[in-house]
Amino acid sequence: MRRVARNASSRPLHAGGVNRYPCAVMKLVRSPLALLLLAVLAIFLAPTPARAQRYVATGDTLHPRIKYADSLVSANDRCMVALQKLNRRVRPVYVNGVPMGFC
Repeated sequence: MRRVARNASSRPLHAGGVNRYPCAVMKLVRSPLALLLLAVLAIFLAPTPARAQRYVATGDTLHPRIKYADSLVSANDRCMVALQKLNRRVRPVYVNGVPMGFC
């Protein structure tokens, strides 16, 4: 009959002499902890409007132009795709050095 090594608390030890139970507990704790960490990172890294990009008042109050970080103002005052207000979160496309904003 095979003898099983036991520690002071009379729990069986695995071949390396280390208790298996903390490892199993850590596996149960790691996954929710990792999910929590990912959730917190997602909240802090969520896209926010760029602070350097701001709306510039024009004659039409519903469709202002955007002034970008490089101090250039968008050539268009509304989105070329949906004809809505320009979105500060979307990067412009430069055509001949002039920024074109999108929604």
